[in-house]
Amino acid sequence: MPLAFDLRSLTVFVAVVDQGGFSAAARSLHVAQSAVSQTIATLERRLETPLFHRQERRTELTPEACVLLTHARQLLEQAEAAHLAMQELKGMAKGEVRIGIPSMLGSYYLPPLLMGFKSRYPGIRLTVVEAGARRLQQMIDDRELDLGVIIDDASASALERRHLIREEMVVCVSSDHPFAHCESVTPEAFFDEPLVLFQDGYFHREFVESLARQLGKEPNLAFQSNLIPLTKSIVRQGFGITTFLRRVIDEPELVAVPFSPPTWLTLALAWRPERYLSRAARAFIDYAGEQRDAL
Repeated sequence: MPLAFDLRSLTVFVAVVDQGGFSAAARSLHVAQSAVSQTIATLERRLETPLFHRQERRTELTPEACVLLTHARQLLEQAEAAHLAMQELKGMAKGEVRIGIPSMLGSYYLPPLLMGFKSRYPGIRLTVVEAGARRLQQMIDDRELDLGVIIDDASASALERRHLIREEMVVCVSSDHPFAHCESVTPEAFFDEPLVLFQDGYFHREFVESLARQLGKEPNLAFQSNLIPLTKSIVRQGFGITTFLRRVIDEPELVAVPFSPPTWLTLALAWRPERYLSRAARAFIDYAGEQRDAL
């Protein structure tokens, strides 16, 4: 008995769901809207069940469509993995690694790792996505990334992880700030100052807010920016202080002062354990393990 659907019809179905409608799905697939409508109509006829409640401005899934969606995503991912595996066996694909990196690490810690990997494997394409550590964790869960650098804590327990970096978080102040001459700064004193912080979702912001909760403090947020050069400029001109990984503070006008007691963050390279990883992605994991001490 022939199947009621094929991979193409499932691709169109998932696109309609993900894009929120037939027109948007057609644009994402670069086909006419009539082709999308016809594919969905054929799929509904073969399955003998409606998949969408079509309203004036919204397209809602039926209960049957919700069940199909789970299986459709799994089948499409398995098909993609099978295709990639066959290409690799035949030597047809040079490979690609999609990796997510928080901006602070991407700018100051990982360029040598990325360039070194590219030097060893010149045929592999590296696609690097910058986002907050928590957003990257979600993108790994959603299969938008092969690998990502995340905070190695309990929330990442569902992911396979390889330890990457353990680095000290320090207070960053201008060279003429009173803290610049201190051997260390207590968290309480830190929170008495105007702060320049990353936006929500970045490990930098999460670190500060976690510390504040432990002390029952409310951060005095003076500026909010994900741009490291802008944050440094604000601190350098005395409009606030911040906290960075130690290596980020590399200018004479800025001073790194340890917290009292010292505070460390552990970051890891992570991926979904049940997902097929290409040889390119596994090669990156192995290379990162080799170079870990040099980071």
